[in-house]
Amino acid sequence: MKRVERLQALSEMLRRHGSRGCTAERLAAEFGVSVRTIKRDLTSLERSGAPLWSRPGPGGGYGLSGLASLRPVSLSPAQAVALLAAVSAAPEAPYSDLASAAVQKILDVLDPPTRAKAQQLADRVWVDAPPPPRRAVRSALEEAMTEQRVVRLRYTAADGTTTVRDVEPVLFGSANGWWYLIGWCRLRGAMRWFLISRVERARVTTSPCTGHTIDEVGVPPATARPVHGRDD
Repeated sequence: MKRVERLQALSEMLRRHGSRGCTAERLAAEFGVSVRTIKRDLTSLERSGAPLWSRPGPGGGYGLSGLASLRPVSLSPAQAVALLAAVSAAPEAPYSDLASAAVQKILDVLDPPTRAKAQQLADRVWVDAPPPPRRAVRSALEEAMTEQRVVRLRYTAADGTTTVRDVEPVLFGSANGWWYLIGWCRLRGAMRWFLISRVERARVTTSPCTGHTIDEVGVPPATARPVHGRDD
């Protein structure tokens, strides 16, 4: 996860904890960084104008005030639960961490009666989702796609062969319940589909992509479409 994204997610996590606050150690464990890094992030948030508070000693921690300054959102309880269900059912999807933070942000600013009804309805929706890919792998793939930079993969194919490949990410695709990174493989000199669950390690390089396009992937099936939700 890039630092800018981590700062945003950190802000949302602190906001969710409200007056209870959260310790630096717990925040560090949640984001997979050191306590020192979290404290630097907290200082950056405070300097940017975030209403950060801290409470020393046992039971202390950090938090954000100013919930009343958030703008209200108008959703029905069913709409709110639909968002929760969609995000919870796909933890392996690209950018799912950011989606979870966005949904929580929406729930935080619902009016109390709607939020209470949504929570009651959410208890009636159960999800047994597959475990997501390792956070480090997923974050690297997301960053490479967003920034359009080459990502170096350690990848194990179905036959057990493990290779290290430099890949130019073109798109994420979901097929038959599995998520793939589709990109130009510099090792093979061709477009390849990489099952994300088979990516053992991923590291974003400083090399920019050379401009391979979605059209090179081929024609998608009739049932496939981008996630922008439009029919055109």
